[in-house]
Amino acid sequence: MLNTAAMVITTMAPNTHPEESTMSITNTASAQWKGGLKTGKGVVSTASDALNDVPYDFKQRFEGQAGTNPEELIGAAHASCFSMALSMILGESKLEAESIDTEAQVSLEEVDGGFAITRIHLTTRASIPGADDAAFQEAAAKAKAGCPISKLFNAEISLDASLV
Repeated sequence: MLNTAAMVITTMAPNTHPEESTMSITNTASAQWKGGLKTGKGVVSTASDALNDVPYDFKQRFEGQAGTNPEELIGAAHASCFSMALSMILGESKLEAESIDTEAQVSLEEVDGGFAITRIHLTTRASIPGADDAAFQEAAAKAKAGCPISKLFNAEISLDASLV
């Protein structure tokens, strides 16, 4: 018999009320796991089919075997969210990037007998005609603080931003 559990978590910023919300988006992803921690295997999928039964397991997460893992997926989500937030903030200053390339390094460490994401380091390189470094650094800092994925983490989030 297959046991299925579903959990919905709704997070709202302080002083935000659903009746005042102007935008609400719900995206869906799922994971299935079979077996024990070290010998089991799982797949992760998204409703958009961008990920469709992508395998993951203990060796991929903790032993460096090729394949994805939750921290890599978090890094991809954070890098893409930051890049889009930076593009939006630049647009508010009438600037448009030719390119924004962002990498997220996600650190998973053993803490207090368990594991925690303790740090995420974002490295972004952007080509933006007409931008000066001071304006770019300010926009990058705002994007780091304002990106919805950044707001999820209690981990330290650092940034190295270069205008190229």
